[in-house]
Amino acid sequence: MKISIKALSCAALATLFSLPSAQAADEVNIYSYRQQFLIQPLLDAFTEETGIATKVVFAKKGLLARLKHEDKNSPADVLLTSDIGPLYDAVEQGLTQPIRSEIIDRNVPAKYRDPAHQWVGLTSRSRIIYASKERVEAGEISRYEDLTDPKWKGRICTRSGKHTYNLSLIGSMIAHKGEAETKQWVEGLKANLARKPQGNDRAQVKAVKEGVCDIALGNSYYFGKMITNDKKPEQIEWAQSVNLIFPNQDDRGAHMNISGAAITKYAPHPAAAQKLIEFLTTEKAQKLYAEVNFEFPVRPGTERSELLNKYMGEFKEDAINLQKVAEQRSAAAKLADQVGFDN
Repeated sequence: MKISIKALSCAALATLFSLPSAQAADEVNIYSYRQQFLIQPLLDAFTEETGIATKVVFAKKGLLARLKHEDKNSPADVLLTSDIGPLYDAVEQGLTQPIRSEIIDRNVPAKYRDPAHQWVGLTSRSRIIYASKERVEAGEISRYEDLTDPKWKGRICTRSGKHTYNLSLIGSMIAHKGEAETKQWVEGLKANLARKPQGNDRAQVKAVKEGVCDIALGNSYYFGKMITNDKKPEQIEWAQSVNLIFPNQDDRGAHMNISGAAITKYAPHPAAAQKLIEFLTTEKAQKLYAEVNFEFPVRPGTERSELLNKYMGEFKEDAINLQKVAEQRSAAAKLADQVGFDN
């Protein structure tokens, strides 16, 4: 029997020639804001355990725009981020789908999961105060609110107020204190800056070492990156010049942020994508994932790295759900503009 190709629909052609199904569950395609060296050991372990292959596209920026442009034709199954910001933006732009998993719900505390099940935290870090060992006495500063004390005028360094890490910190202040009080806090912090906001978090610790300022804001994991940096030993000296202060231990606890994951809206392999995220919440993966970037596991009871135990120990974390913090990021950016924080 002869078949007219022109008469067949695309679906029929696919059946006729037995085209590979896009729903095959033997691979997961990942769009990652996290550098590949951080996640590759975990992906290798996942493949070894499940037989599911992984493919990664890494980029410092632009992945959300790419997902939006690709729409239903996107090959991406999982989005990995290094901050709550891109996860929240992905949800707001309609680029994700719900993750419903009893395994994840057991392994990840509610404060590190979206109440609507659109994203999951995988590791955590704190936005801490780096204080000069020489010029700041023990106990002299203990709260984020203390950063506005006039005694710190000309003594504080930080990166841009519009950077995603600082937006989350300001967003947490809004969530706890409201916009009016937070605006006063941002104004007070700006008034105490030693210089115009610039550089990354490591640059702030360098500035403390060099005497440009006495205290600085930075993410906790940068201390681990500096203190172990044998290739750039000057960074070891920066780290050795400061004490680490986890703020607000007598009230709400230190502000936390996450690296996290979401399943994309049009994921070709949603079941395999969920398996990957579930795997990343297991105790084995949590320990490995947190150690490679000097972060904290989100799974309760998971052993922390020796470095974190030595220099950071146990501390009280802010218990607020990060969704409430992320919802305030736009307001946080407006406050930073209103007070001219970066000027």
